[in-house]
Amino acid sequence: MPGKFKKVVLAYSGGLDTSVIVRWLVETYKCEVICFAADVGQKEELTGLKEKAIKTGASKIYIDDLREEFARDFVFPALRANALYEGTYLLGTSLARPLIAKRQIEIARLEGADAVSHGATGKGNDQVRFELTYYALNPEIKIIAAWKDDHWKFDSRESMINYAAKYKIPIPLTKAKPYSSDRNLLHISHEGGILEDPWAEPPENIFVLTKSPEDAPDKPTYLDIDFKKGNPVSVNGKKMSPAKLMEYVNTVAGANGIGRVDMVENRFVGMKSRGVYETPGGTVLWAAHRAVESITMDREVMFMRDSLIPKYAQLAYNGFWYSPEMKMLQTYIDATQENVTGTARMKLYKGNCIVVGRKSPNSLYSEAFATFEKDTVYNQKDATGFIKLNGLRLIIQNMLKK
Repeated sequence: MPGKFKKVVLAYSGGLDTSVIVRWLVETYKCEVICFAADVGQKEELTGLKEKAIKTGASKIYIDDLREEFARDFVFPALRANALYEGTYLLGTSLARPLIAKRQIEIARLEGADAVSHGATGKGNDQVRFELTYYALNPEIKIIAAWKDDHWKFDSRESMINYAAKYKIPIPLTKAKPYSSDRNLLHISHEGGILEDPWAEPPENIFVLTKSPEDAPDKPTYLDIDFKKGNPVSVNGKKMSPAKLMEYVNTVAGANGIGRVDMVENRFVGMKSRGVYETPGGTVLWAAHRAVESITMDREVMFMRDSLIPKYAQLAYNGFWYSPEMKMLQTYIDATQENVTGTARMKLYKGNCIVVGRKSPNSLYSEAFATFEKDTVYNQKDATGFIKLNGLRLIIQNMLKK
């Protein structure tokens, strides 16, 4: 017999997996199910979610607007770190999961629930991100991970689609369109189904946030993005909250065909997977941030910080957002951002995100030193000794060969 639970808080999106899991939890564990949906910028996916959850078997549902918290406390810290996983992925899903799991634990505490549940599969990364956050914030909570549960009776998405049809559970997935999507303020991901062949080009109809570069405007769009201590604060002179700023840049960049990524990545569990991502605003903000850093950060500080980017991205990707090493790393990253204040001018054109200008009151760039024209501040002959000293070990090595 299944274990006994009185009340379970389910991380609920209204997608295929969690729509089925609500009913499955009630049938299997005879427990009260409280759904929790986090608004992290998924737009229309939240429409009708309350009615659907209740109709499917939940006793109640929390729908919490976490957009500002997501942008301010998760996306912007990663932006300050210039985080990229495997040099390509801007961590859209990775950054949302610890926030969702954190709020889920808070609701479980408020409701007196004895368990939490999620719909992540045993093959993916999200299971790790959810469960590591649960352990970090409440080690005593019980976890029902449906796909790994002994009483789970589904072995494929097709079997779940059939179950949903049997019980008339509405789902945003069909056998004809069997890929899944995850959307938030930072991106939308597309995985599975027709995308599992890494040689097959993604069909144009899967894209949501971005126009095809071929169909983007024939004239470029310019954005002046202001940063303060590594955080974007305004666009074209207009100050905005973190979430509003991201929404605006997403719209403009997406219209210009920017932010599409098609990659095969290494999942934490050990397998490779193909993901197609749209990250329009994040792509622009990342490039703009680096542009402001280029004139405000000391060379050696930048070198040390850049050496930590792969580790930062790996920790976020693998679900260690609340680990002590991540806390330490974020503190170091933020110290490098003290002088990263200024403006980047971005030119957006048919899928291209081009830095065309940068300025800062903290600029370390000196035209007097950098000019190729006549100057009075730099003695070029000084470079002779500099090069000889740096080449000394090379000279000695060559002498030994002879």
